[in-house]
Amino acid sequence: MRRPAHYSRSPRAPVDAAEPASSGGSSDASPEALDARAPPHQDSPATSTASKKWQPGRGSFALLLALSLGLGATSLLLLPGQGAHKLTQKDIDAAVLRTLQTANLPSPAAKAAEVVRPSVVRVVSYGAEKATPEAKAEKRGRNLAKGKPPEATDEAPGQQVERGVGTGVVIVDKGVILTNLHVVAGAETIKVTFADGFEAPAVITGVQPENDLAVLQAQKLPDDLIPATMASTADLQSGDQVVAVGFPFGIGPSVSAGVVSGLKRSFRSPEGKQELGNLIQFDAAANPGNSGGPLVNMKGEVLGIVTAILNPTQQRTFIGIGFAVPIENAASAAGSPPF
Repeated sequence: MRRPAHYSRSPRAPVDAAEPASSGGSSDASPEALDARAPPHQDSPATSTASKKWQPGRGSFALLLALSLGLGATSLLLLPGQGAHKLTQKDIDAAVLRTLQTANLPSPAAKAAEVVRPSVVRVVSYGAEKATPEAKAEKRGRNLAKGKPPEATDEAPGQQVERGVGTGVVIVDKGVILTNLHVVAGAETIKVTFADGFEAPAVITGVQPENDLAVLQAQKLPDDLIPATMASTADLQSGDQVVAVGFPFGIGPSVSAGVVSGLKRSFRSPEGKQELGNLIQFDAAANPGNSGGPLVNMKGEVLGIVTAILNPTQQRTFIGIGFAVPIENAASAAGSPPF
């Protein structure tokens, strides 16, 4: 009985059709003879290498394994609390410090001045020119600011002149303004200029001579007038930062910053005609023209009304000591104590 042939996976070389017949001359060979002639089954080297390189299913398995590993890693990153950097207080502090070092932030004094500036007004009194040393100093300062000789005058005889330039602060949105009495005393007419440039005449509606205070009422009002916020001085201490805003020698609005130097101070005018008490002493620069302006805290809240500077000489210039009337006294001059 003939056995089935054993085939290799690689193709076999074709058998030569002209192979000579066996010595026996018989065309039929026995199975034993066939088996003896057939070489044992061996793969050629090339066939063996090809069979090792190409194995069905191996590439698909590798791709499936890579996808599985990738999906597993992604799921670990997306799990809550896994793979994400948790912010610590140290990270937050470092970010805040970097912002403070790189950002150009406004100073506390600049922010305070910005808050109160819409409520600050320029006050000019007109009438016959005063002959007091203070009035002369103010006039010299105004002339120098305009580029004129200190003693220059260009007013015609009988014409009203600027008797004084000072500052005021709006405390009621109906146009109620606080200033110093010495800025407007004896004035024939008064003009106020608001922060937006709007000009209006004003009249005196109240005075408090013992504190050198006057209350003005503007006859016309700009749109959206913003009154200042007032703050109690009960907790005010020496060393607290303050800002003075005004029109020194008519220039402004100008801002100066300093600290409270003392409380409950007294001041006597250079002429010795008046003594003021219970004053706030401060070292923010103030000069003629700052009179009547607000002294504010770092929130822009009005603590007092700048009223005087101390200079032991006859020069009306600042040497480091200024005084302000506490806002409690100033507001009471307007008939409305705030606290």
